[in-house]
Amino acid sequence: MDFFAGTGSTMDAVYQQDAEDGGKRRCILVQLPKPLAGGEVAGWTSIADITRARLVGAGKRHRSAVPMFSGDVGFRTFKLDTSNIRAWNPNASDLAGSLLANLEHIEEGRSESDVLYEILIKLGLDLCVPADLREIACKPAHSIGGGTLMACLHEHISVTDAEPLALVIALLRKGYGTVGLILLCHKK
Repeated sequence: MDFFAGTGSTMDAVYQQDAEDGGKRRCILVQLPKPLAGGEVAGWTSIADITRARLVGAGKRHRSAVPMFSGDVGFRTFKLDTSNIRAWNPNASDLAGSLLANLEHIEEGRSESDVLYEILIKLGLDLCVPADLREIACKPAHSIGGGTLMACLHEHISVTDAEPLALVIALLRKGYGTVGLILLCHKK
């Protein structure tokens, strides 16, 4: 874990070591999007932009340098932000109005991926577990960790959709050991 990633030299070294010995190390870098002193340089506006560019280049370099290297040189970038899910703050004297005001429970401009990763973080799940998208009861559903968690974050989940989704996922639970289900109507 490198809390001061800078240009990403720690991850570059992890890629290099994995390429040399076939390891499968994981690394977490933290770099605040500190603006570059001289303004925009080559399309980069922050140190974090340089970090990402270096990691892409380092991954390509290590993969091409060792032909048999099959290690993972991918990475995910997360940005600190407020919650994607609107807080429920009802007005006790106008509950009906509060319900109507909170029909849209996802913050505007947030993507399905934003919501999914927030849920994973809040559940304390590893962000590197395999995640697949499957169709269940005619709706796309995310299968996290080989079915440990199933999350349907489709834009429109009606009451009639919820029961078939839950039933199919319950059947999958028996076969794949699913332990969690999230149905969340996500409107864009």
